[in-house]
Amino acid sequence: MHLRHNPITNFFLILPLVCGIFVGSTAEIQASHKGGRLIVERAPNFGTDLVVHLSIDGRTVADIVRDRHYDGFISTGHHVLTVLALPNLESRRPTSTRLTVQPGHTYVFTAVWESDRVVLRKSARR
Repeated sequence: MHLRHNPITNFFLILPLVCGIFVGSTAEIQASHKGGRLIVERAPNFGTDLVVHLSIDGRTVADIVRDRHYDGFISTGHHVLTVLALPNLESRRPTSTRLTVQPGHTYVFTAVWESDRVVLRKSARR
């Protein structure tokens, strides 16, 4: 017995396969992020011509401009978050905050001015 497939039948035969691949890829991505989520925002009055330079464990991860934020995954364990306002015309020193990340937790910080330097303040969860 020979079955004939029209294009619509082929579509419905292929659709479950494509969906299965997509769901599998999403699960793999989530499993690879066994750490936490880190969000760093800018205070509303931070300054229009300034950028928040963010480093994690000495590695630059973002330069956060006005009306933007950093949102990424961070591995479980101890980390050092460092921020500095750029351009740094007054030779200010960067400030650092220690963070211990637990799996599945979300950490939200806001970059604010304090005593003429930029610091990270822990914020309420979104």
